[in-house]
Amino acid sequence: MKKYTEMSETELKEQLAVLTKEYEAAKAKGLKLDMSRGKPSPAQLDVSNEMLDIVNSETGCVSDSGTDCRNYGIMEGIPEARQLMGDFLRVPKENVFVCGNASLNIMYDCVSSAMLFGIMGSTPWCHLDKVKFLCPVPGYDRHFKITELMGIEMINIPMTENGPDMDMVEKLVSSDSSIKGIWCVPKYSNPQGIVYSDETVKRFAALKPAAKDFRIYWDNAYALHYIYDENIEIPEILSECAKAGNPDLVYEFCSTSKITFPGSGVAALAASENNLKVLRERYNYEIISYDKLNMLRHVRFFKNYDGVLKHMEKHKAILKPKFDIVLDTLDKELEPAGIASWKKPHGGYFVSVDVYDGTAKRTVALCKEAGVVLTGAGATYPLGLDPNDSNIRIAPTFPPNSELEVAMDVFCICAKLAACEKILNK
Repeated sequence: MKKYTEMSETELKEQLAVLTKEYEAAKAKGLKLDMSRGKPSPAQLDVSNEMLDIVNSETGCVSDSGTDCRNYGIMEGIPEARQLMGDFLRVPKENVFVCGNASLNIMYDCVSSAMLFGIMGSTPWCHLDKVKFLCPVPGYDRHFKITELMGIEMINIPMTENGPDMDMVEKLVSSDSSIKGIWCVPKYSNPQGIVYSDETVKRFAALKPAAKDFRIYWDNAYALHYIYDENIEIPEILSECAKAGNPDLVYEFCSTSKITFPGSGVAALAASENNLKVLRERYNYEIISYDKLNMLRHVRFFKNYDGVLKHMEKHKAILKPKFDIVLDTLDKELEPAGIASWKKPHGGYFVSVDVYDGTAKRTVALCKEAGVVLTGAGATYPLGLDPNDSNIRIAPTFPPNSELEVAMDVFCICAKLAACEKILNK
């Protein structure tokens, strides 16, 4: 088969006619399929069901450290939970603050706290004329929504095979004091599944920001969500920052939302003692303690970090066939046409596909009309503005495999149809 860009106008019109028939047949099926969000499947949720029975009226609610988890107190989380989340991130428990069920909540709190009160004595951002954030793209839409809400100017940073373009990051951060932060998903990035290289992590740790209140927002959401390889380790960012003379440079976030239950996971923040001191003072006005009973049941369920790793193997067994379906279908249907590119992720929850330039919105709209809901085109860019209108995030985790196969077939028909239309109308 010829690539679409190599076809004559007649050949393209013939291809368009074939695809239109296939598309109409797909529409006639009355599908209601959803690949829009990175949600664990029911099968993934089921592997944690035993946790629901671990803390009850018969088991007792006192932690090994002697805390009655039913009562007030222990704002930073019970020691056992701080240890577990510290092992998760490979940092000492003393550097860990265990919170509620959403790491996104902690990120929002960190940004809003800087906006209202400043960071470690700096001017509150709300009193500054201009505040900017660096945003690796394609990236996580919820990150961009936080900075958009705060009125922060966002600067796109292209992603490479090794992480964000560090030449660009270093130049901007060192020369512009209005740049106050950068969003990072260092392992199995959202949406490409890229793992930051050792060099990239070390360059982040060695940054020389013009702004003393610059922070790296290190969202390690997928730290253990490997699919095709053994878990890939990268340098631990807090210790690298300390070695580089920048102990206060980073806030690191994680949660068990996609490990146990998104509706009742445990989230944590890891940071230097200086950063934690400031945040503890702020949180003292907001909470007395987070849900210690939930912390307790997580600790009792996993027992230790080895228990977490064994648990993740169960997730891997469920997710790998789903990613195989997506990647195999893309290879079969879109590779010969030459109108799309994608990366095989090392892990994470998504597959990032770049369709023919100028057709992402059209592809998503066609899919929706045919009963397949995707993440909105442009969502992986700040303000929803994809300059090439090409990136689409596929979320294969939630649908049953049989539905996923159908949804991917429809997606490929729509991507090819949109590409034909675009090329013919040039």
